[in-house]
Formats: sequence, structure tokens, C-alpha cells
Amino acid sequence: MIEDLSDDEARRALPLKWEDPDTVPAWVAEMDFRQAEPITQALVDAVRDGALGYPPHADELGSSFADFAHRHWDWSVPAEASVPTGGVIAGVRLALEVLCPPGPVVVPLPCYPPFRDVVEVTGREVVGVTVDPDSEPAALDLGQVEAAFAAGARTFLLCNPHNPLGRVPSRAELGALADLARAYDVRVITDEIHGPLVLSGATFTPYLTVDERAVLVTSPSKSFNMPAVHGAQLVVLDPDDQKALRSVPIPAQNTWSALGVVAGTAAWRDGDAWLAALLSRLSVQREVLEELVADRLPRARMRRLEATYLAWLDLRAYGVADPAAAALDQGARVAPGHDYQPGLDGHVRINVATSPDRLEHVVNALARAVMG
Repeated sequence: MIEDLSDDEARRALPLKWEDPDTVPAWVAEMDFRQAEPITQALVDAVRDGALGYPPHADELGSSFADFAHRHWDWSVPAEASVPTGGVIAGVRLALEVLCPPGPVVVPLPCYPPFRDVVEVTGREVVGVTVDPDSEPAALDLGQVEAAFAAGARTFLLCNPHNPLGRVPSRAELGALADLARAYDVRVITDEIHGPLVLSGATFTPYLTVDERAVLVTSPSKSFNMPAVHGAQLVVLDPDDQKALRSVPIPAQNTWSALGVVAGTAAWRDGDAWLAALLSRLSVQREVLEELVADRLPRARMRRLEATYLAWLDLRAYGVADPAAAALDQGARVAPGHDYQPGLDGHVRINVATSPDRLEHVVNALARAVMG
């Protein structure tokens, strides 16, 4: 069910990822796989029907997500809790501006780079709480978190599961964070775009099941490989929060598309079989990467990937400050660690959602880059 794109097909389908003809790309979070057929068919039907107008006020996005959450996580979330938006980062910004108190925002590092950017765009201070990316289990340092709350931070930006570490926090960890948030009256915004991408051996816990005051921002775009359709949703349980989000003026929230609603509804409602096949394929790719790294980069450190298709490698033992830059000269593009935490040398993030042959090319290129 998972259909690999050829190089030529990938260049047409994923022009940003594949824009450099001289490298095999494993940097940006897009999969070299064709989209699920129910999504393709829903979009084709919508375009043929001329459905290129403004999205309706009422749609099936909330109910389809609620059904998905119940099937996959045994979580009963009301359909009316979902408010559509254009993308996860747009949703984070909206939550910060509409629902969160003023003051600094705690952001665990390393982090997805736009997390820092969106906080700064809203005129707030980023308070970085460092998670040692090479420790085990790379859990959040709640002592640092509490110190930040005690110093005045009133919002926490959570990534669950974590990008770039590929880690799934336990329910106990999330519950401890929720306890701190309640004690200090802190609002948690949780990005759970990778929630459907939890691999065998780990269990995903929706953060709203431990903290009902939180703001969930999610989208099927990452799990179903369709960022171009421009659709995401905020999920809030409090009716006053739902009303506040729906009543913001157009300049603050005019960002989602009718096609995003169509694709998102199809993904949540009809994508289970494709998603199950994808998770099986990613589990295989996880094994391929582990074998390749053990064989070609024996001094590297790599935690087992629990979720996402984005693996995190510690290559500091090879003494190359920027292995991603060095790999470019060897024909592979990976994401540099310093993008996720400024000043963090010797790390890379690798996208494994590709063919085994391409993944082998990327690891071989890294090995040549760091070993000379």
C-alpha cells in the first residue's frame, strides 16, 4: 500500500525537498511515498466539483478527528472542540495570542526551529529548557521547568511526540508536567502533529487527557504527507476557549483552505489502512538505519526511534562540528543539529521515510564526511 516515488516523481511531488539535483535529500520532514488514495480521490473530486471557494463555517473535520482519536487512542474528544486553522505553527501563534497569558514561554531544547520563531513573533521571550539529547531517556528536566515557571513563565510549548528526538513521553511524565502547570497557573500548548506516527514499542498519550486546560494543535499533514493542502486544527475542551478562537477577526485567522478541510477529513476518516502500512514500513526503515549506523558509523550514538520518521544522531565522536555541511559534499543532505539548538555541534537529524537504497546512500555519505 506504501508506494515509493521514483527520483523523478519525487522531484515533481516534493520540489523543496528535492530541489538540489546533486544530493539525496533526508532533511525536511516529507516522505518519499505517494499519498493515501482516499486523500487523493477526495481532493480530485473536490476540484472537479469546483470546490475552490472559501471553507464553510461547519465541516466534518472535528467529528472525523474525534472518531480517529477514539479508534487509535481510546480518547473521547468532542467534535466541537476542534477549530480549523492553516497549519500547526499558525495554530500555535493563534493560541499564544488569544488564549495564553502574557509573559515568557518555556521551550524545551532541542526543538523544531519555528517553535522559537513563533514565540518571538508574538513579542514574547523564549526561555530555553535544555534536554540532553544524548541522555537516556532524554526526559524533560522538571526542575528546570519549575524554575522557569517560578521566575514568571506562564506558557509551555510541548512537542508530543518529540521532534527532533523521536521520543514519546510517558503518561507519568506528562502528568508531572501537568501538575506543575496547574500549580503555577501555566497554559500548555501541545503540538501533536506526530501523534499518529508512534512506532511499535511506544505508547502515545494525548496531553489533553492529563491536562484539560491545555491547547492541542495538530494536523494530519505530517502523517499523511500533504503539507501543501494547508490545514490543521486547534483542539480545546473549554467552550469559552472555543468561542474565543472562533471569534477572532479575519486578519488573525484567515489561513485554512477548503481543500485542507477536505483532505484532513479524508485522512482522519479513511486513512487507517494506509497509516497502518506506513507504520510497518517505518518500523522496517528504523531497523535498516540501526544496522547501517552500527556498520558504517560505529562510533555514532543513536537512540532507538520511538515515533516520527526523523532520527537523531550524535556524531561528536568523529570530531566534525558540522557533519551535515560535510555530508553535502558527499551527495546527501541531512538537517544540522544546530538548527534545533543553537551551538549544538556534531549532531544531525535524518529522515528515514524513503527507500532503503536512498537511506544507505545517506548513511554512506555521512560516513565519508566524518571519517574522511
